[in-house]
Amino acid sequence: MNVILIAVIVLGLIGLILALSIFGVGKKFAVVEDPRIGQVAEVLPGANCGGCGFPGCGGMAAACVKAADAGSLDGLNCPVGGNDCMKQIAGILGMEVSASAKKIAVVRCNGTCESRRPKLVSYDGVKSCRIAHTTSRGETACAYGCLGCGDCVAACQFGAIAMDPEKGLVVDADKCTACGACAKACPRGIIEIRAVSGDNCDAYYVQCVNKEKGAKAMKACDDSCIACKKCENVCGSDAVHIVNDVAYINPETCVLCGQCFDACPRGSIVQYSKNGVVAKKIEKKTPAAKPAAASAAGAAPAAPAQPAKEWKPIEVKYDGAPLLPSQQILLAGPKDISNPVPAGKETNFDSKRTDAPLPPSQMILLGLK
Repeated sequence: MNVILIAVIVLGLIGLILALSIFGVGKKFAVVEDPRIGQVAEVLPGANCGGCGFPGCGGMAAACVKAADAGSLDGLNCPVGGNDCMKQIAGILGMEVSASAKKIAVVRCNGTCESRRPKLVSYDGVKSCRIAHTTSRGETACAYGCLGCGDCVAACQFGAIAMDPEKGLVVDADKCTACGACAKACPRGIIEIRAVSGDNCDAYYVQCVNKEKGAKAMKACDDSCIACKKCENVCGSDAVHIVNDVAYINPETCVLCGQCFDACPRGSIVQYSKNGVVAKKIEKKTPAAKPAAASAAGAAPAAPAQPAKEWKPIEVKYDGAPLLPSQQILLAGPKDISNPVPAGKETNFDSKRTDAPLPPSQMILLGLK
């Protein structure tokens, strides 16, 4: 009985000593949180989207308090709460904050629009843009454009971006908070968080990120930028520049004059507002037929065109046996074997037929020696 009592007392004393030690260490190294952090965190929307650049709203609140102690809240902005939220935070911290320009996500590609960027192949893998980008060029000829699997749609917490079968990716200006989640999810970087002007969200931007040369870009998409520099030449505010064979409009210096929009021969520059994206319609020009030259007075009428000759394939033999098609092509040429030559060009097929021994060079070429 005494042994049990002694064990209980010893364990109790050890527990008491440890508890006092922990209490003392906690008091000595205690971290006192500024009560303003909790007040600021209550004002924040609690989306924890990371659009502010900090790990959640708690990190944003701590950054605001630290910046207030330093004397300025410049550079801090909650994209979800907007200017109203930042004004409340400034009031709590006894600071003043200037209104920041509204930003919105814009898609610098026509998306999956079939009429402008037709599909060449069908992707049958996992429906993920990141996986498709890693394993293939995509379903179209453009290796820079939208892959259409919808990673950005899944990343958006506010339902502001959607995949339209006809228009491609569509951003709802009223729902978009410019948190940047869709831009981070896109493996090809075609979504840009862009500053817009006014409540109508007016902006001009280049709806293309294709960095290929003009000829290849034209084949890949009907609206591709070809770096012709016409937009750069007409811009009076030095806002448009060609970078890596594609035009880019700087939203900070753009004055929304629209001259680049009018000058673009491809319709790559679009006008954005709350009503949606407006692109300039470009009519495809078909080459006009050349008019027939007027006949001189008294000149004899032109002779009727002669019908083209009917060409027949020939068969080259060696030692009485026909050669393989590949050997015939090597010996006589593909046009002489299967395709008719242009009308009016005489070809002596008899010279191709021979029963005489072939020269050693031709026998080696045909694999007969």
